[in-house]
Amino acid sequence: MLQLGQKIIIIGDNLEQNLPIGEYGYIIAYERNADNVFDYVVRIPKTNRHVFVTVEDIEVEEVLFAQEADRIEREALIDFALATKNEDLFKRVMNGEPVETLQEPTKEVTSPEDFIKQINLKAWI
Repeated sequence: MLQLGQKIIIIGDNLEQNLPIGEYGYIIAYERNADNVFDYVVRIPKTNRHVFVTVEDIEVEEVLFAQEADRIEREALIDFALATKNEDLFKRVMNGEPVETLQEPTKEVTSPEDFIKQINLKAWI
């Protein structure tokens, strides 16, 4: 259940109410009537009106941003795989397999004495 005051974006109009798809709004009330098909009352600032909406017609803004970021990342990986002719990466991205990220090797911190010992050993050999 979404919280009051949460920013949402209208993604559909299942009941053909002429909702402004793509516009943002804020949840201002829950519809508690069990006989009603609507779930929330949403305030849409651009049109300056309140509308009743179903849960299928709205999505939280953060979820849409995360989906868009994933889509852009996937497209960038596909472009990179095509540019570098990396067939393995291309197949993994297209099949939806997770792509491991490159991590820098961890640098072990050695004491100055150990470092000097290693240098002296290499110099001795």
